Amino acid sequence: MCGIIARIGHDDAAETLLSGLENLEYRGYDSAGIAVQNGSGVKVHKCSGEVSDLKSTLDVHPNGNMGIGHTRWSTHGPPTDENAHPHTDTVGDVAVVHNGVIDNYDELKADLKANGHEFESDTDTEVIPHLIDEYRTETGDTELAVRRAVDTLEGSYAIAAIVDGENAVYAARKGSPLVLGLNDEEWFLASDVPAFLDYTDEVIYLEDGDIVVLNPDSYRITDLEGSPVDRPVDTVDWDPEDAGKGEYDHYMLKEINTQPTALSNTIEGRVEDGDVAFETLPADSFEDIDTVQFVACGTSYHAAMYGAQLLRTAGVRTEVIRASEYESMSGPVDENTLVVAVTQSGETADTLDAVRRATDGGAQSLAVTNVVGSTAARTADDAVYIRAGPEVGVAATKTFSSQAVTLALLTQRIAADVPDATPAEDRAAMLEDLENLPQHVETVLETSQAEALARETVDSESYFFIGNGLGHSVALEGALKFKEITYEHAEGFASGELKHGPLALVTEQTPLFAVATGDDKKTKTNAIEAQSRGAPIVAIGPDEHPLVDVADTHLSVPDTHPVWAGLLANVQLQLLSYHAANLLGRPIDKPRNLAKSVTVE
Repeated sequence: MCGIIARIGHDDAAETLLSGLENLEYRGYDSAGIAVQNGSGVKVHKCSGEVSDLKSTLDVHPNGNMGIGHTRWSTHGPPTDENAHPHTDTVGDVAVVHNGVIDNYDELKADLKANGHEFESDTDTEVIPHLIDEYRTETGDTELAVRRAVDTLEGSYAIAAIVDGENAVYAARKGSPLVLGLNDEEWFLASDVPAFLDYTDEVIYLEDGDIVVLNPDSYRITDLEGSPVDRPVDTVDWDPEDAGKGEYDHYMLKEINTQPTALSNTIEGRVEDGDVAFETLPADSFEDIDTVQFVACGTSYHAAMYGAQLLRTAGVRTEVIRASEYESMSGPVDENTLVVAVTQSGETADTLDAVRRATDGGAQSLAVTNVVGSTAARTADDAVYIRAGPEVGVAATKTFSSQAVTLALLTQRIAADVPDATPAEDRAAMLEDLENLPQHVETVLETSQAEALARETVDSESYFFIGNGLGHSVALEGALKFKEITYEHAEGFASGELKHGPLALVTEQTPLFAVATGDDKKTKTNAIEAQSRGAPIVAIGPDEHPLVDVADTHLSVPDTHPVWAGLLANVQLQLLSYHAANLLGRPIDKPRNLAKSVTVE
């Protein structure tokens, strides 16, 4: 899940490459590097650390109209200068950046060493420039050498390469994302659109097996055999300012605070005259469905839990399966099974693999994603977009809210089609309160006491989060946010499970955050039990909720339909995590060992 960028035009490329890498750092920040070709050799500059560390080593930006760049999330080898990309062949004529995993690199490396190639890193990537060099020597044709090299690779890759003396960038993809950006004066390649959004919004989403050759004034896309391939040009509707930090200290804080706008975009046009409508899903799309499987990872898994709970309530047989466990946990599927893949980026490797397995078994598939043109959107039979806009902070915030709302609406849409299913009896009230959700989130943001609570609890030993029903997924998400950006021990539980083991860990140094949604008798009962063991109780819910009366502290949310109360509680927990991490001096947007888009299995 590294980030790669390439650029070719008529003026110097280095500054553009560096700014693109800064926009891609959510994909990894263990090391960074660029390579520029200027007619007098390929100049490589790289180091361990963040892009800012790389920039500090460059007294003068290297000259050259074309180049490649990389920001790394380590898989093979630790984050050292030697393992930073770009990697080159033995003499430094070929430079390559790569996102993915090469499964057969050990075998390839042994063969190349036997042919006299010398290696300097622990990475799987380094075999690629050596392969290109080997085949260039044999054929005298760089494009052919690139084709032969990628045909030799087993695993996943998005690569970009430059070669000494050639005014071209060569690229290919299989299993890892790669987007081509177009404007009148320069071409770009990158893992994600934000890398070049300041320069163009015209993009081509490349497919597996595509080979790309960029020259200063043209581009060509072919398949592995060299036959021309026609890919449509799309326009990205994201504003470049949406991908910036603006006036905020951290992307995460900005993205928490822009949730009202994101949710308004998510909802727009999807509630009409008391009914739910999706622009991509015609009537009776789900009339043959008898089972729904949600597959997702991380935060998206918690959003999937939210949707699955509502769909079960509507009487539809529903499972939620972690995508990484799909092969062993899914059971049989058929044409009456709908697999809903929930993935913010649309590039999550485990989720994509689950969709392919389900499709091979005959299931129908639907992607719920944030990125138009993503692999998930193109792999699934249909796609629904959450419309949250670009999210840069590694800790997902606004995308969780938009995913949960999209899935809540989708459940009502599915229930309307599936025979014997029953859409919510109070659907009209639910949809009416949904229209108020953006303003209710705004109220939470304006009145939250989460920062003060973070100061009171920041020295605690552990943090427990509980919830029942819809509140369970919010509790899990609250714990995940807390642990990933504070580095403190945090766990989420279903309310009734607290007494089945975890209660042994409760002390006066273990604050318990109880998510209040609807009639949560189990949450109240288990919170009181933890309180009797000394744990301070924090209720997160409407002022009139019974849990508030027994809690030691309360984070308030506006009174609303129980389906949306959990999402308001989630905003409070996002703010709690953010302020606690800020007090602890953590690198909030770049938590250690993590990256945003997990494109390797």
